[in-house]
Order: sequence, then structure tokens, then C-alpha cells
Amino acid sequence: MLTAGAIITLEHGHYRLREQIAGSAYGVIWRAAGPLREVALKLINREQMALAAAAQRARWVASAGNEIAFLRSLREWDGRHIVRLLDSGVHEGLPVLALELMAGDLAQHMARLKRAGATPPFAQVLDWVEQINQALAKVHQYGWRYLDLKPANVLLDPQGKGVKLADFGSNRAAAETQPHSYAGTASWQAPEQFFPGPDEAYATEARSDYFALGALFYFLVTGAALRFCSDCGQAYREHHTAGAGLLLRRGDGAIPATLLAPEEALFARRVASSAGAACGREALALLRTLLDAAPAARPRHALHISRLLAPIRAALTLHAPTQGQAMSGARP
Repeated sequence: MLTAGAIITLEHGHYRLREQIAGSAYGVIWRAAGPLREVALKLINREQMALAAAAQRARWVASAGNEIAFLRSLREWDGRHIVRLLDSGVHEGLPVLALELMAGDLAQHMARLKRAGATPPFAQVLDWVEQINQALAKVHQYGWRYLDLKPANVLLDPQGKGVKLADFGSNRAAAETQPHSYAGTASWQAPEQFFPGPDEAYATEARSDYFALGALFYFLVTGAALRFCSDCGQAYREHHTAGAGLLLRRGDGAIPATLLAPEEALFARRVASSAGAACGREALALLRTLLDAAPAARPRHALHISRLLAPIRAALTLHAPTQGQAMSGARP
């Protein structure tokens, strides 16, 4: 078991563990002192590895290798909105990544705001969405689908203004067009990523990431998860991948609606309360496009999303006297 003070040796130096700052079934993150700076050291969860089946262990190791390969392929100038890999190597037979240390993630930040009875200003939400769109553009440019966009994988800088995308173990090569095995997090997935085809495989594409961007946009504005995403997440927790079939049977074979009318009303009202009615209408138009159940109806690429963001930004600018205010937080 890893403990504070332990030394991990990677390709470019030694790292002394200070404290564990995050963890999951797949990996653990430690704050560690490196040769030049503190880093976030990402290791595979060895305790869970010992309990997992051989196939699961192989997938975890492959995911770590996949993440290292992707981050190593990036150029220096590509790291504006993607977390930087500073070092990597092997510790006791398992891959390890040393990543730039960020201040936390959007899930933690939103939880703190909720406890304080606050929500982020819409201008800040829009900045985050624009930055995440740029990060996804880089992932797609390098020939990958991200497939795991969620608040916990969006890291914040110390000021809480800039964000970076992290955790690329679920990446799938865009050139691999055949349906694949299950990947990602059920409560943040597009329909095609949660509901398999007749062959029990999943036909995802780059636009699957845009659905997750829409789900994240809704969450940042309202502080709540979409009903579609919540239902998928619960079904997966209770029945694993068989949960998709359960939801289909409940709907007489139909995939549940991805965006309900009350959710549209809540989203538009929250935006309008701080950024004006025009901004609310434009933002809702983007949300509907991102959350379309059909991948072909979603934005084609990051530039398309940028063009849809432009009228929202313009409407926000016209509402400038109040754009710095936090959203009211009023409940429906």
C-alpha cells in the first residue's frame, strides 16, 4: 500500500508522495514533490487490481498506456486546455503518470458553491464551455474520441478561471470506426455510448463528446444533472451494462428523452435571470443541438460549436451591466 513519504522513480526523476488527493476504482492521485515542482502522480489502484479479474486488470493497464501515449503525442503549445504530462514510467510493474498539479476539478468546485448556496456567473460558465470545446478540438484533431467528459475530469487553475481536460484512459481512436466495448461514465454519456447496438457494442464518434458537453453545460447552469443522465447512471450502478436493456424495456423499446421540457424551461430561466432573455434563448438553442439524441444532428465539429457560442456571447455582452452577477439560484 502506498503511504506518504514513499519514493516513486520515473524516467526523469524521483517523486516523494505527500498526500492522496483523489481516487477511484481505477486509479489514485497523489500530490508528490518532484525534481522541479509538485506534481499530481497518477497510479493504478493496486488494491483494486488485486481484486479484479484478469481481463479488467488488462483493461486498466491498457487505459494507462493509452493515456500516456496520447499525452506524449501533444505538442508543447497544445497544453493550454489539456493537462500536461511531465513524466511517466513504471512502478512495481504498473504504469505511472506525473501530471501538472491543478487546483481541483469542476465537480469539487460546484459542490463547494452548492454548499454556499451559490452558482457560477453565466459569463464564467460560458468561458468554461468555450475552453472545454477547445480541449475537445485538440483531442479530435489528434485522431481520438474522448468519451469521458464529466465535471471530475475538468481541472481548474488556482484562480478558478481556466480549465484543462484530464484523464484520457477512455480515449478511442477516431479511425477505428467499428463499434467497441463499453467505455466512459454512464451518467454523462450520449445515447449511443450507453445503449449498445444489436451486436452489444457501442457505435460512438466525436459527436458523442458533444452530447457530454451539453450535459455538462446544463449541469453548470442549473447545478443539476439531466434526468436522462441520472437514469442511465442509476441503471448502470444497479445492473452494469444490462441497465441499458432495462431502460429500453421501460420505454417499450424507445430510448428515453434526452432533454425534457421542464429541463429546458429551468435552463433558460437560470440563464435569463443573470444574462437576459435573449441570452437564455440563444443558450437553449445550443443546448438542444448538443443534446440531440441523433449524433448526426449535433454540431459537426468544434468550429461549429464556436459559431453557435458566438450569438450567446454577443447577447451576454449586450447585457453587460449584470453579467458579473451570480445566477439567482431560484428554484422552479
